[in-house]
Amino acid sequence: MATRTIIEIDEELCDGCGLCAGGCPEGAIRIVDGKARLVGDSLCDGLGACVGDCPLGAITTVEREAVAYDEALVMEGISAKGANTIAAHLEHLAHHGQALWYGEAVDWLHAHGLAVPSHDGLGRYARPKPAAAARPFQETHGHAGCPGHAARSFSAARPAAPKFAPLGAPARSPATASGSALEQWPIQLHLVNPQAPYFRGADLLVAASCTAFSTSAFHDGLLDGRKLVIGCPKLDSGLDEYEEKLVSLIEDSGVASITVAIMAVPCCGGLSALVRKALERSKRKVPVETVVVSIEGGTLTRR
Repeated sequence: MATRTIIEIDEELCDGCGLCAGGCPEGAIRIVDGKARLVGDSLCDGLGACVGDCPLGAITTVEREAVAYDEALVMEGISAKGANTIAAHLEHLAHHGQALWYGEAVDWLHAHGLAVPSHDGLGRYARPKPAAAARPFQETHGHAGCPGHAARSFSAARPAAPKFAPLGAPARSPATASGSALEQWPIQLHLVNPQAPYFRGADLLVAASCTAFSTSAFHDGLLDGRKLVIGCPKLDSGLDEYEEKLVSLIEDSGVASITVAIMAVPCCGGLSALVRKALERSKRKVPVETVVVSIEGGTLTRR
């Protein structure tokens, strides 16, 4: 077994209302003896969609040892429940960016002679292709393709600032903000080339997409002195490619440290899990710090 994200149910808080079970097409939750129970680790994808269904806050996501999620086992269990349940499951996978599991579900339906039911998100994903090998890096400003893919490095448009703002310090107002600390482009994980020279030996910030919008301390308190990559572990597709790029940044580019910035919401923990998996696969070990940004954006906590 490996450590992964999975749900946890607080039976003291649970009143057995059944909303979570009804909202879990995978069949991972059932009401047993008046309480919601996780009936099988292999049925839980760990995406936490059921967290918002619980009116009492009895469901959270945690990181613990668990058997791997098994898409084929889930499909075996829900196929007898009809097309509406299958459609709800496929829509769930599509909306959470799980292209790999979505493809496995569709393959299972085809293999068993069942039609793919119509749903929101149908056709959004083709079967995922193996991650392409990293191409030699070439920085260019006369990029022949999409200008947003053109890699470039530049000086931050701001004076130097401490790497971290003091915890509990008041948020900076827009009037006193000193500008952008960004020093490279692109920043989205699907677009970055780990072979870019500005990543070599750099301190790396792996940030959830929402963090920059939620805290005014992002540039001065988090980004200053670091190279940036961003992604959303809940909505982005191709998370396996994210993991491959993180491994390359650790192994090939030799980043000196990693700071992970996430929001204080359960689904954001998936970004920390990706970094941890990349480190487990890497022969190099680098220091990692996780910064959790509150949804109010006024405080930062580190762990």
